[in-house]
Formats: sequence, C-alpha cells, structure tokens
Amino acid sequence: MGPTLRAARALVLLAGFYLLGLVLLAALAAADWAAAVHTPGAFALKVFLVSAVLALPIVRGMFMLRTPPQEDVPGVRVDESREPRLWQTVRDVAQQVGTRAPDEIVLTGDVNAAVSEDSRLLGLVGGTRRLRIGLPLMTGLSESGLRAVLAHEMGHYSNADTRLAAVSERGRVHVLRTIAHFEERADAKVSKERARQEKKAASAVAKGRKAKEVDTTGTGVTYRAMARLYTAYGKFYLRATLSGSRRAEFAADVAAARIAGRDATSSALREIPVIDAAHDFYLNCYATLGVDAGLLPPPGEFLGGFRHLLAARHEELDAMRGELPTEPASPYDSHPPIAERVARIEALPDDGRASDPVRPSLSLLADADRSFAAVEETVLTPAALELRRLDWPELVHAAMSVHTEQSAQRFGALALGTDGGGTPGPGADAGADSASRPAPTPEGDGAATLGALLDAIDAGALWRIAERLPRSEEAAAASGRAAREFARPRLRAGLSQLVSAEYLRQGRARWQLSWAESAALELPYGHADELPAALEAAVADRPDTEPLRALLAPVAAPHASEPAQARAAGPTT
Repeated sequence: MGPTLRAARALVLLAGFYLLGLVLLAALAAADWAAAVHTPGAFALKVFLVSAVLALPIVRGMFMLRTPPQEDVPGVRVDESREPRLWQTVRDVAQQVGTRAPDEIVLTGDVNAAVSEDSRLLGLVGGTRRLRIGLPLMTGLSESGLRAVLAHEMGHYSNADTRLAAVSERGRVHVLRTIAHFEERADAKVSKERARQEKKAASAVAKGRKAKEVDTTGTGVTYRAMARLYTAYGKFYLRATLSGSRRAEFAADVAAARIAGRDATSSALREIPVIDAAHDFYLNCYATLGVDAGLLPPPGEFLGGFRHLLAARHEELDAMRGELPTEPASPYDSHPPIAERVARIEALPDDGRASDPVRPSLSLLADADRSFAAVEETVLTPAALELRRLDWPELVHAAMSVHTEQSAQRFGALALGTDGGGTPGPGADAGADSASRPAPTPEGDGAATLGALLDAIDAGALWRIAERLPRSEEAAAASGRAAREFARPRLRAGLSQLVSAEYLRQGRARWQLSWAESAALELPYGHADELPAALEAAVADRPDTEPLRALLAPVAAPHASEPAQARAAGPTT
C-alpha cells in the first residue's frame, strides 16, 4: 500500500471517530425527544440531565482538535561541528536510501533509535526532521550495525511513515482522550457513592445500629458503557493500521539490508533485544546500586559504565542472541516480532559483505566520555545529580555494605522478636525465661544483635527463633524434623547476613566489584573455607556457636604476604 492509500485510510479512520461521536449524540438526542413526548416532566428532566452529562465527554473528544505535543525525550542535541563523523555517517546513509537527512540529531540515554517529523496539514506537508540515537544502543552495536539501524530509520522517512504518523496519531489520541473522560467520570461517581455510603454506615454505627456493607455495583455503569464503545472502536482503529505499520517496518529492514548489508542488518536486529535486556540489568544492578545509600558512579559512568558490563559478559550475551523474541511486545505493537524480521532478512541473497570490518559505533563520536557525561546530565533528576559520586570499586563496597547491614537488621529484628527498637515484638515468646529470650538491643547495634542471637542459640532457643521467621504454607504445616529442615536454610542465610555485617563493621571484609558476575565479599585469609562449616554448626540439631565466635573474634591483621581470599554468601549485584 503506497503513501497515498495509507493516508486515505488514516483519514477515513479518523473520520470514523467523529462519525461515532455524531451517532452517539444523535442517539442521546432521540432519547431526549422520546422522554419529552412520552414521559412525565420529572422523569424527562432526569433523562435530559443524564444525556447532557454523557454528551460532554463526546463533544470534548470531538472538538479537542489539537494533538498534544510529543513528549520531549531527554537528550543532547549535537551539531556537525561537535560530531562531524556521526553527522557525515547519517548523511551518507540518508543519501543512499534516497531521502532528506534529518535536521537535528539528539543523543539520548535509552536503547533506541527513532525518527520523527514535525509535519503539518495532517502530514501532507513535511517539517523538521529529528533523529534520536541512544548512547546505550551505540555502546552495544558495531559501526556497521549502527549503519543498518540508521538505514532502517531513514527508510521510514523515504516511505513517508513519519509524516503519515500524524494522521494516525491524531485518531489514536482522540479515542484515548474520550475513553479517559468517561473512565474519570465513572471513577468519580463511584468515589462519591462510596463516600456517601460510608458516611451513612458510620452514622448507623454511632446510633448503635448495624451498618450496611458498602456496595457501589452499578454506579457509573452508563459512563463505562460509553467508554466500552470507544474502546471497541480504538481496538478496531489500531488493528486496521497495524498491518500497514508492520509492513512499513519490513520495508525499512529491506532498505537497511540494501545499504548496510544483509549480515550487518541481521546482526543488528539480533543484538537490539540483547542490548535492551543487558541495559536493564546494568541499570538495576550497577548504575543504581548505590542510590539507597546516596551514591552514584562517577560523572559519565552512569551511562558509560554499560561498556564494562558488555565487555565482561560475552558468554551470557552469546546465549541470549540465540533466543529471539517470537511474539510482539503487545497485540498492538507496530513492530513485528524480531524473530520474523531476522528470518526475512536472512532469507535475502548473500551480498558478499559478511567480512566488513567491525568497529565499535562509539568510535563515530568525537569524545564518547564527554557525550556520556553530557547526556547523563539530562537523564538524571536534579536530586540524583546531587548524590555523592564514587569510583566503581568504592561504590560497590559502600552500597553493598549498606544493603548487607539493612538485611542483617531486618533478620535480627525478626529473630529476636523485636520491633527494631529493642522492644519485644509480636513474635516474642511472652512466657519464655530470661535465658531463652535475649535481652533487648539498641536499634542499629549490629554487634549486640549478633551476640544476643548467638547467646539465645546457646540457650536452646534456635527453633523458637525459627518460628518467628516467615514461612511457606508447607513449612508452617510441618512439624518435628521436617519443620527443622524447612527452617534451617532460612536460619543459616539470616545468620550469614549478620556475620557478613559484623565482618564489614570490623573492617575485616570488603565487597569486590566484578563485571562478569555478582559482587563477592572478600573475607580474611582462610575464613571463606571455615565460615560455611561454622554456620552449619550454629544451626545444627545440637547448635554450637563457638566456631562462629572464634572466627568473629578480633585478631591481629594478617601478614602482608598472606593472600586475601574468598567468597562468602551474601547479597549480589
């Protein structure tokens, strides 16, 4: 389907939205006329009021003609004097595709590349073209892969997809606005009715009468019925434009293969979901690891640190490349499944460009570190920009130490049956003697908490402590030895947290950064070998805490010639 037919279809669908509104307004007017002619005046007045209330969202949706401006994606606009190689590459690709190059290039902080056009007259007249390129995407793609992505985006320009999007977007926005108006009114009606019934119930209770149960069933049903009509049309609208949108994606892929090569295009398509998943992991487990502790990586490394993770996790990423998504992100996603797109590209004839040199696409930037730092300024909130910055090794140690201490405090409060402030909590044994119920400890005094817990274990309270911990239904139903076997791993893990926090408190352990795997707690020489057995002894059927106490007893610093070692159980990045 050519641009003219796609434009005509988009206009017809947009006109259908207004036609639906006119039909509904006519139906309301007919109901008003019938009420006025055939019903008493009081009832007719109610019908008039309901019709007016229902007509308002319809009219608002029809006459809010202006489509809201697109949400501004945080990023840095770069001109040719700042990024000459990137601009030259984009222009070369646009020329090969046979379309006008973008007027602006914006570097962003997401795993994406996208084009837009500020078109006019419902897309009939073109306007300012804008290309957004995510630095994380560039971090994971080779230069040839980026050229394939750019050729795909330029293909949307040449196929008029960006201009015609204005028509489709307007219809979609109008439908969603109208649905939102009806839903808001329905929710407001329910809230008002709930408040009325709750007030009435409270009054009944105050007078000693039994209150009726609050029931808002049926409230706002007329609003929701109208919303369902527009929802049905919205689904039809999206499905009607979906096939065209997906065909446009396939056409842009073919343009990319023609310009950048079949293999480079296929490789880029395979790489994008991998980069996306790896970047989510990086943000959650590295970049924001220290936020709760008030810490961030050095300037530029919030985005730039992604390079280290990609370089260190080859095997994991290779495994992910073989698992392409076979379903779209949603039933209304305009992009076909990646697996289908890759299959179509790889079915093309070999073009002999499989051995093109592989260079990182970040080499197209004049100064990648400067670009990471500049974009980071636009991505982070003002509050985040005020956080303390630490180099990666120090950040990981400081952040993981805070997480370890917090986990230890939570377990200590549960195990000792306190509320975190040293007072007996709901899980405490009211009838236990002083030996089996540890003395209250000040909040945050981790050493005292660990000592009190070990004393309680020595006094025979281990399994009473286990009963205070969260349990699954199966564990709660177990008894005797089975119950102990369910409880033992939880006790061991919690005790390990307390022990790790104590090592850190004494300055005898350190969290070590690793880009290839989870962070590891480095313990004093020899302790990594002895600690597992000591923990097992403390939670055995006949508990023995002496091995743990011996390990935790302060000792002289090890001789400089003794190698540091070890991996201990604990939180992971």
